[in-house]
Amino acid sequence: MSPKQPPPIRIAAALLTDAAGRLLLVRKRGTLAFMQPGGKIEPQEEPVAALVRELGEELGLAVPASALRPVGRFTAPAANEPGFTVEAELFAITTTARPVPAAEIEEIRWVEPAMAEDLPLAPLTRHHVLPLHRPAVGRPAARAPEH
Repeated sequence: MSPKQPPPIRIAAALLTDAAGRLLLVRKRGTLAFMQPGGKIEPQEEPVAALVRELGEELGLAVPASALRPVGRFTAPAANEPGFTVEAELFAITTTARPVPAAEIEEIRWVEPAMAEDLPLAPLTRHHVLPLHRPAVGRPAARAPEH
């Protein structure tokens, strides 16, 4: 008999880029892996609302829901919860605002896609986000207002 697999952790995450096409990655306090900004979707919360909330809490960004462009839903092993998977609703956004690490975020980095490969990355970032980001560089994306 195999052990029962725990339910996936539902998250909303941002493929957040700047005007130069660099990707923003975050590292939570007490962890090693860099990942997309975002977080867990609360019960009864819509993914877009969760991401707007998380971007405000984690990075001090005031992002209107209308600025988020849906990319898709992706599943990967959780970076910080062994034995769990994340089911991520991924949204793209380009911003000129300056994010500031807050809440549980210890470090943020703007990275070129090739540079990101050398960092310790969450599985979602390495296997889904980076391959999506490479062809997206140079393509216009929704913009968040400057704050």
